[in-house]
Amino acid sequence: MKEISYHKYLDEDEDELLRIRLWINRGKVMDLVIQYESKIKGKWYSIIRYDCSHGFFHRDTLFPNGRKEKQTIAILTLGDAVNYAEQDVKDRWEFYKDRFIKNMKP
Repeated sequence: MKEISYHKYLDEDEDELLRIRLWINRGKVMDLVIQYESKIKGKWYSIIRYDCSHGFFHRDTLFPNGRKEKQTIAILTLGDAVNYAEQDVKDRWEFYKDRFIKNMKP
């Protein structure tokens, strides 16, 4: 199995990062971790993570206090899951970041 890791910045300042890690066998995605991270006040925070741990594709919404909300996402293939997760973060990173910041202690 081949592991591929790369990242993409979502903004020009390079403060919004999409980290992608895929495990591929014979051209087919076998496992994945796609994580949205944001630099807030000079510190990097993980905000959204998609993966297949626990045996199913899901999104973990991460909060500043360490709490996680898990949401199962019904997707037929992990190849489709990669596309879904990447597009979701590209479309909604500002929403996810704002929600994270609102939950930070002052």
